[in-house]
Amino acid sequence: MNTSTADILGAPVPVLSYSPVVLSVPGRPVDLQVRVSAPETGSGLPVILFSHGQGPSNDLSSLNGYAPLVNFWAAHGFVVIQPTHLSSRTLSHLVADAPEAPFFWRSRAQDMTDILDRLDEIEKSVPLLAGRIDHTKVAVAGHSFGGFTSSTLLGAEVTDPDTGEAVSFLEPRITTGVLLAAPGRGDAINGPMGQAVPFFRTIDFSTMTTPALVVVGDEDDSQHFTDMGPLWHADPYTLSPGPKSLLTLFGAGHALGGIPGYDAAETTDESPERVAAVGRLTSAYLRSRLHPGDHAWQTACEALAADPAPAGRVETT
Repeated sequence: MNTSTADILGAPVPVLSYSPVVLSVPGRPVDLQVRVSAPETGSGLPVILFSHGQGPSNDLSSLNGYAPLVNFWAAHGFVVIQPTHLSSRTLSHLVADAPEAPFFWRSRAQDMTDILDRLDEIEKSVPLLAGRIDHTKVAVAGHSFGGFTSSTLLGAEVTDPDTGEAVSFLEPRITTGVLLAAPGRGDAINGPMGQAVPFFRTIDFSTMTTPALVVVGDEDDSQHFTDMGPLWHADPYTLSPGPKSLLTLFGAGHALGGIPGYDAAETTDESPERVAAVGRLTSAYLRSRLHPGDHAWQTACEALAADPAPAGRVETT
């Protein structure tokens, strides 16, 4: 069965990318800057809010990163909004002394709520975009630390390690999501990074009820966090209530083939084909979730299962 991306999603269109859109947020130590990427044509466009990770590159963990994946999504009909979170290394010289530094785990989720609160303003700020967004169709996606942020917006609760308070960032305007190489359960964290991110240790996936696709690499062995192996990254799927799907990519490390950037230094598993598979399968999933009756996800899963050399496998609850 030879089912191409064009068969599943339609042909890609040129992408318009505009940045920075600058939002002044009361109480935030620096303005919230976002990049907006959108297809050149189309209306009633759904939105993907994308939360960057915390990788070693200085600039990719910001609104400037993840172009391989963001461009794919935008070319196939999504408006992608990328904030630069306060945890970004591009801001570290400005916010080093701010409360919650250096990781700003609460602020990251708040950024997405602030974006949704001001989606009208963002839409009008971007040339050729006004009137083309469907504000009722919103997804969140995130890679690595961004996957943690996204999981909280989908309903996972965190116990604040400083106060003992159970914190929920559930955002009802977000109706689905994609978690890319996200952290797993906290009681498995026994690596050297565990003390630096105590909030990872308290996440509760049992409250993450919003439908989501969890994407993991079967060679993503994050030993700086845990000795559990690649299965740790599947915890948001195995420990949360359905409906959820799990995409396991064969041969993939933490960068999932290179989604943080083209030819990025942190990509240990460079594979344009794998990146294309991530784009194709996540796009199909989100399209079917955001457009009831759309069969792109079913078609993509059937094509994956029939492929003699598949990029991965899908499980669903």
